[in-house]
Amino acid sequence: MKRAMGVINLINEIDFLEVLSRNRCVAAVPFGGRYRLIDFILSGMVNSGMSKVAVFTHSKYRALMDHLGSGKEWDLDRKRGGLFVLPPNTEEHDEKAKGDLYQFYCQRDYFHRSKQDVVVITRSHMVCNIDLEPAIQAHLDGDSDITMVYKHTADETLSRNRRIRMDETGRVVEMQDHNGRLVSDHVSMEIFIMTKAFLLDLVETSLAQGYDHFFRDAIMKNMQQLKIGSYEYTGYLGIINTVQSYYHHSMNLLIPEVRRELFYKNGLIYTKIKDEPPARYLQGSSIQNSLVANGCIVEGTVENCILFRGVKIKAGSAVRNSIILQNNEIYSGASITNAILDKDVKVLEGKVLQGDPTAPFLAVKRSIIGQ
Repeated sequence: MKRAMGVINLINEIDFLEVLSRNRCVAAVPFGGRYRLIDFILSGMVNSGMSKVAVFTHSKYRALMDHLGSGKEWDLDRKRGGLFVLPPNTEEHDEKAKGDLYQFYCQRDYFHRSKQDVVVITRSHMVCNIDLEPAIQAHLDGDSDITMVYKHTADETLSRNRRIRMDETGRVVEMQDHNGRLVSDHVSMEIFIMTKAFLLDLVETSLAQGYDHFFRDAIMKNMQQLKIGSYEYTGYLGIINTVQSYYHHSMNLLIPEVRRELFYKNGLIYTKIKDEPPARYLQGSSIQNSLVANGCIVEGTVENCILFRGVKIKAGSAVRNSIILQNNEIYSGASITNAILDKDVKVLEGKVLQGDPTAPFLAVKRSIIGQ
C-alpha cells in the first residue's frame, strides 16, 4: 500500500517485562531465537508495501538503534522514504514532553513532507504476521475517522491489553485502558489507521485542550464525537508486555502450526543478519523439541527450549522448558527448568535453577550464577 506510511510508537509503551527491559526498550527485547519484538510489526509494514516507516523512540533505545541500523534488512535503506528513527524531543521539560501527541507535534515536519496521505500507527509488542493492506483498504472504503485493528480472543489473561466493544455496524462504541474492566473478547491490537490530515488535526486540537496522550486523551475522550471503525485480524497474536506473556508466547513457538503461521503465512519476518556458523551438536548431546539458533554448541540435554545465538550447553548439564538468550554459557552439572536467562549469563557447575511456567526464573544480563 504505497499510499500509507508507518509509525511505530514506542512512547509510554506498557512494560512489565522486568529485567528483560531494564537496559532496553520493549521493542528491542529479543524473541524467538534471533529476532526482536519490533521485527514483527516492521516486517508486516514492509510486506504490506510501505516504503516509509518512522519509529518514535522514548527511552533506552540504544540497543534498538543498533538493531535497526539503516533499515537494510527490511529494504528500507532508501534515497526516498525508508526508515526514520526519531528520538524524543527533550528541549522542554513540562508534562507534555512525556506524551506521544507532543512528540508527534514536534515531528510534524516529518508528516508534512511525506507524500503518503494515510498513516498506520502501531506499537512494537504485538507479535503477529499481519497483512495491513486489506485493513488500510477497508478504512479507505468506509467513512470512519479512525479504523482500529482488533483480535477476537477469549484468552489473553497473561498480558496487559485494551479491550473494545462494537455495535452491529462494526463501529467501536466502548473501549477500556489496560486497567479497565470491560467484559469483551475483542482485544485491541493498538493499530490505528487514519488519514494524515486527520492525525495532524487531532494532534493540534488535543494539545490545545491540554491533552498529550494519543489513546487515552485524543481517542478515548473523543470516542462519542469520532467515527471509529474496526477491522478484525484472524491470525496468531502474541501481546508481549509481561514476563508471563513473554514466556507463554515464546513456548508457543515450539508448536509447528504457530511457527508456520507466524513466520511464513503473510510473508517473511526480517531481522538483523549476523554471520555466524551453524549450531553444533557434539557427541553425547540430546535435543528434543527445541529451537536452536546459529553459533550454539550443545553437549548436554536440551528439552522444549529456545536457544539464542552463541549459547553453550556443556556436557552433563540439562536445560528444560527455558529461554536462553544470546551468548549464555551453562556449565557441566547445572540444571535449569522454567527459566528465562538474559544475555551473557553464566550458570556455574552444579547450580540448580527452578522456576514455574506461571512465574519463570529470571536471570539478569551478564550475571554469574553459582559464585
